[in-house]
Formats: sequence, C-alpha cells, structure tokens
Amino acid sequence: MTSRFDVRQQEQPTTVSTLRPHPTYRENLFTIGFGVWFALGLFLDAWAHNNLAELESFLTPWHAVFYSGFTATAAWISWLVWKNVQAGRRGMDAVPVGYGPAVLALPVFALAGAGDYLWHELFGIEQNLVILFSPTHLLLITSMVLILASPLRAARANPALPAAPTARQLLPAVLSTGFTAALVLLFLQYGNAMALAAPDIIRALTFDRDNSPLFTELLTNYLVVTTPMLVGPLLLLARDWRLPFGTGTVIFTIIGGLCAAITAFGNLSTVAALIAAGFGADLLARWLRPAADRPGAYWAFGGLTALLTWVLYFAVAMAVVGDVPPVVEMWTGMPLVGGLIGLLLAGLLVRTPLGRPAEPAAP
Repeated sequence: MTSRFDVRQQEQPTTVSTLRPHPTYRENLFTIGFGVWFALGLFLDAWAHNNLAELESFLTPWHAVFYSGFTATAAWISWLVWKNVQAGRRGMDAVPVGYGPAVLALPVFALAGAGDYLWHELFGIEQNLVILFSPTHLLLITSMVLILASPLRAARANPALPAAPTARQLLPAVLSTGFTAALVLLFLQYGNAMALAAPDIIRALTFDRDNSPLFTELLTNYLVVTTPMLVGPLLLLARDWRLPFGTGTVIFTIIGGLCAAITAFGNLSTVAALIAAGFGADLLARWLRPAADRPGAYWAFGGLTALLTWVLYFAVAMAVVGDVPPVVEMWTGMPLVGGLIGLLLAGLLVRTPLGRPAEPAAP
C-alpha cells in the first residue's frame, strides 16, 4: 500500500487541485470558529434535553445559539464561494477544495431545521434518548459533520502541507477532526462510556445482589462503541501525517468537553482521565512515530492508546470512589479488550500488502 507520504512527495497536484482554489490557513480557521459556534449551540441543546425536566418551546436560548451559529457559518462559506465567483470561477471551480460537501450540506441543514420546528409543533419536544433518533435531528447532525469536516478534507487535499507538519500547520485539521468526532459521539451517547461518572463505573464493575449484570453488560458495550470514536480520529490523522505533539490532548479535550456538557459536569473525574489519556497518546505518538509507511508502529499506537485510555478510565474511577471492585477480571480485562479493539482498528485502516515489505519511513 503506497502511503500518502510517498504520494505527497512523488505526485504533482491533480487537475482538480489546480482548477479549484485551496482555502488559506486563515480561512480554514474561520470555518472552524463559525462551526464551533453552532456546535456549542448543539451541545447546549443536548444539555437542555438531557437535564431539564420540561421543554415546551422551540424558541430557546440554546436554539438561538445553534441556529445563529449555522447562519454565520452558511454566510461565511457562501462568501468564500462568492469571492471565487467574483474572480471569474464558475460552478464547482468556485468552491474551495474540501468544501464541496459543505456547500451541499448547507441547504440540507436549513431544510432540516425547518422540519425540526414542524416536528416539535406536531409531536412535542423530545427528551433524553429520544432526541438521538428524531429524523430531523439526524439530518441536522449529518449536515453539521459534513460542514465541520471541511478543513480536514482541505488539509488532506493540500499538497503544500508537509508530511510532518508543525502543530500550528495541522491545527485546522486537528480541530476539525476533534469537533467532528465529538458531534458523532454526541449522537452515540447511548454508547458513550465517557458520559459515566466514577460511582457508576465502579457499580458496573461490582457484582452483588443489588446490581443487575445488565449494567455491567452496558458498560462493556459502551467500551466497544467509545473506543473507535476516541482512537479512530488519531489513527486517521496519523495515516496522512506525522502527528505533532498535542494532537491527542486537543482531540480528547474537545470530546471530554462534550461529555461534560451532556452530563451537566457530573463526570469531571472521567473527563480528567480522558484528557490525561490524550496527553499519553501524544507521548506514544512521539515515541512510536506511527505512519502509513510504518505499519508496526501504527498498529502499536492504536492498541496502546486504547489500552492506556481504559487503564486511566478505571484507575481514576477507583481512586475517586476509593474502592477496588472485587471482580478483578473485569477491571483488568476490559482495558485489554479496548486495546485489542484499537489494534484491530489500526489494522483495518492501514496494512502492508501481502508479498511486499513495508516501505522505509520517510526521513
């Protein structure tokens, strides 16, 4: 499998790249800023649906933040396209590289927002788990993911971005990846282990007459869902670039902020463990230097990052509660399961073709 490191060095920009303008670094940062505006509005809305007993109106402060953020984002992306139209470009040639899906997502989001208003008028305001299955909400979140991922797509198509970028050079792509992952995990919160507080984690690991095994089974399912959402973004970035130090900390902090918001900050020790795991992932990335042309290091990075994350997850919960669950197999084996999932994910994302040795690492 040819790595993007080699492709970046050997290939010239494609016809699409030469015809369509690449967004500038500052333009990508502005896209992230506007996108974060309406992403925070969504997080506020999720907090309200999860923690307020009665919601009776579509016209709420958090909806105001949400939809005003979308309006600002739509205006910004439209201006980027219009600027290129004014420069003489037409059709898709006026759309910055990486922003095509976002241009398509803007009208879909607007229609979904109008549909959401009608849905609430007809069926009322959803609460708790129900909000994650509303058809209009699913359209909104899909559109948001396509919009917020624009700087990441632009970075992947940018031949001027080096294979070993600095933290500043890769910042728009890292922020784009982090917020996109957070949005996806928001709508997978029925399987989000990071939304649990320390007492719930320990209770799930404790078997007694008062604790149904069902809660323990739920935690194991949460681990299976959460692991790819944490390790996957790092592996996707590492497949294209050498990860600059801080990448893991930034992405895990963004995801931790989401988890804190939807629980009304009732899981701060779990969030702290997650941020510490992000810092640990940065140390592992510096040590292993995972890359598409270093498959062994890449697989090890996926497995060890996941393993470290779950070791810290359970260790911090036990320290906060001051109790060690009696079933040792659970709190020792579950991190290993997470590590194996991370290893499997790395193997699926990058591999060395049969009969061909791994290519040497780029200097």
